Amino acid sequence: MNAPAESVPAFSVISGAQVARALGGREKELVELVEDTYRVHGAGATLNPPSYFLRFPDRPSSRIIALPASLGGTGGDTGVDGIKWISSFPENVARGVPRASAVLILNDPRTGYPYACLESSIISATRTAASAASAADRLSRDGARPRRVGFVGTGLIARYIHQFLVGTGWTFDEVGVFDLSADSAEGFRGHVERTAPGEVRIHDSAESLVRGSDLVIFATVAGTPHVHDPAWFDHHPLVLNVSLRDLSADIVLSAFNVLDDVEHCLKADTSPHLAEQATGNRDFVDGTLDRVLDGTLAVPTDRTVVFSPFGLGVLDLAVGRFVHAEVARAGELHTVDDFFHELSRHG
Repeated sequence: MNAPAESVPAFSVISGAQVARALGGREKELVELVEDTYRVHGAGATLNPPSYFLRFPDRPSSRIIALPASLGGTGGDTGVDGIKWISSFPENVARGVPRASAVLILNDPRTGYPYACLESSIISATRTAASAASAADRLSRDGARPRRVGFVGTGLIARYIHQFLVGTGWTFDEVGVFDLSADSAEGFRGHVERTAPGEVRIHDSAESLVRGSDLVIFATVAGTPHVHDPAWFDHHPLVLNVSLRDLSADIVLSAFNVLDDVEHCLKADTSPHLAEQATGNRDFVDGTLDRVLDGTLAVPTDRTVVFSPFGLGVLDLAVGRFVHAEVARAGELHTVDDFFHELSRHG
């Protein structure tokens, strides 16, 4: 006799509009969620294998990245497996289309069946911004709170990081802006002026911005370092190396370096990876953010501190699971009837 069939989860599709509604105005809660996920990851209770890069010989600036991951149950939530599939096509910007697009698949850890497909460019930007806001807070707690923030690169990620800083209580006397595109810099200035008090200053060079900022945020699409002189950082700012490839090995080697995950960051010619290649060792890595969160890594106040987050798939899963729960709670899940059709082995 055949064993009774187990039920498989319903499959739902969650749009970007639904994602935005579920996440809007919840910056503090989402930073806490990301910090909790970092702690779980630091304790070894996640699976986060290497990201996989699909590159194109005829489109060398473009790539699509697969980030598989598994996150155990936390805070009463059930566990979740899944994968983010995110494309980066920088030439889209000139076409008037956003650079990045993404979907996130959530899988039921009991059956392995996928149960949701979510628009994920917003989820990806949210977890990146929440990570940056957490690092800005945690890495500056032992020193003076930065009053001048500077953004190198003024796209969607910069906007989300600014939103999360403001949404978690940051105020600035001055917001510095530098972008190779004057239109993008002006657009970002308009966003800042509409959403937060303080002076906004557009810089004519990355050097001017770095030297004039206490908190420096790199959010570009740079594929190779364009910032090479450690002297720009003589005033010891806090640097969020979000785009990962702007800084030369010399700058990394002169700084106090905090990563989100060592193995992930030291790949794919990131700035920390270039530093490893230059020295043949990892001695320049001082620790990870989860160690800052649990108080086992002290952050100096007399050195430039650089936070380099590769971006972990478990963060996408945590935020995606949160969104799915919120949309379900609102009774707004759009399920696809009979998405899984062949559920009997023998018909």
